[in-house]
Amino acid sequence: MNIKEILAQSIKAAAQKAIEAGTIKDGELPAVVLEVPPQKEFGDFATNFAMQAARSLKCNPRMVAQAVVDNLACAYIDKTEIAGPGFINFYLKQDWVYSLLSNILTQGDGYGDLKQEKPEKIQLEYVSANPTGPLHVGHGRGAAVGSALANLMKAAGYNVTREYYINDAGNQVENLAASVNARYLALMGVECEFPENGYHGVDIIDTAKRIVKIYGDKFMQMEEEDRLHEFKTLALKEKLAALKEDLQAFNVDFDVWFSEKTLHDEGRIKAACDFLLERGHMYEKDGALWLKSTEYGDDKDRVVIRDNGIPTYLAADIAYHRDKFERGFDHVINLWGADHHGYIARMKAAVGSLGYKPEQLEVLILQMVSLYRNGELVKMSKRTGQSVTLNELIEEVGTDAARFFFIMRSIDSQLDFDLTLATEKSSDNPVYYVQYAYARICSILRQIAEENIAIDEKAPLTSLTAEVEINLIKKLGEYPELIAAAAKERAPHRLAHYVYELASLFHSFYNQCRILGVETEVQQARLLLVIAVSHVLKHALNILGVSAPERM
Repeated sequence: MNIKEILAQSIKAAAQKAIEAGTIKDGELPAVVLEVPPQKEFGDFATNFAMQAARSLKCNPRMVAQAVVDNLACAYIDKTEIAGPGFINFYLKQDWVYSLLSNILTQGDGYGDLKQEKPEKIQLEYVSANPTGPLHVGHGRGAAVGSALANLMKAAGYNVTREYYINDAGNQVENLAASVNARYLALMGVECEFPENGYHGVDIIDTAKRIVKIYGDKFMQMEEEDRLHEFKTLALKEKLAALKEDLQAFNVDFDVWFSEKTLHDEGRIKAACDFLLERGHMYEKDGALWLKSTEYGDDKDRVVIRDNGIPTYLAADIAYHRDKFERGFDHVINLWGADHHGYIARMKAAVGSLGYKPEQLEVLILQMVSLYRNGELVKMSKRTGQSVTLNELIEEVGTDAARFFFIMRSIDSQLDFDLTLATEKSSDNPVYYVQYAYARICSILRQIAEENIAIDEKAPLTSLTAEVEINLIKKLGEYPELIAAAAKERAPHRLAHYVYELASLFHSFYNQCRILGVETEVQQARLLLVIAVSHVLKHALNILGVSAPERM
């Protein structure tokens, strides 16, 4: 149990004791919320509990605060102070930070791994880019944020399944096949018109060249329909393999790769439509089938099956989300790009129509990414003249910098990615600054090993009295609560901010407090503090999908 939980229990117990003694009226007590005051003179922690409780207890907030203070029993509290309309400020004895550090050291690498009694079963779908070409930087932000969020929620105790939805059906793959076909024919010396909605990327030409190299003129003997079918299969296989390779290089993994094509081939789209028709949530009009999405707040009903019998994208998405919930997920989270914002209402309507609660579907929207180099906006790749790919970004700044820069801003804000800063080896580069803190610790530990200095894991910690040492321990103590809150808020950027602040405190400690060559007791205590910092830095970087280098 951490200090905030101990304080919260003590406050609740004090209020209950005051009610039993008749000092304050009986009533429902609110949850205790404790926060670190912005200024140290207001104590280590503060709460507005008395002001919240006064409403249900129907008495003056300061009277509630005084009753709590008078009945408070907590060995860690040095003094309390009632401020303003009823805030209670808590000043703790120094001992609590030593108990905190000792607890962190006991948990070791597992500090930050939380447990839930009944963890929600959550499916998190992210990236899900069409497998028709390379991933671009926008996909990169989704990949970094999605994978970090999955890691974060797992650390917070949720049961998370990471899923990629492969868009391997519909017009986009037909256009892919037609584009490869046009490039193939051109390479074989046959003039043909490039498809109107074709893909013009260099990668399509490369695919056609590989087909020529492996198969030669084999496909020239085929009817075009058969050739297109073959090219669709070959191109999809190649593009998906390349996509998986790029994601793996970016420290992004998935538990499930779900094929849209299976929804069509196995009749699950028709089954979902039949189900909605039976439930009265779909109707026929002008030869098409419509979802009654206005029943769930959408601005208009949506076509699911066109009048020519061809399903819309919504049809496959309805079947896919039905499949998600039939697999037993309590909650489904989709990470989408900004251009999908208008699609949210109809998908929530579909989920409601399927018999689930619309709020069981949560959609997170990622804003756009702009690249800058030396202060200038980078619009196109120098290599291809087209959008900058994720692979090109990784080549320029590295996986670690790319991931950290993508994650460190809230997803609802547009990201200006500074390519120049991301490659700097200086304290101005946030990922370098954080990694350097970990590498510094590893250097210290190597040095004591070389000097045959043994670490006493039971050494007393009371010699850690400097303000910078106490602040560092307190920062370490915030970590589990930060994990829980950031996971609940779906905010991995909070973890990036935390680890930067922790690194900053460590660098200050390193510059102000000698670790080696001081009194044995002080040296041992500082070494233990350093080890605790290394545990948290590495744990947080692992969640962010960023490496923790031992040398820099």
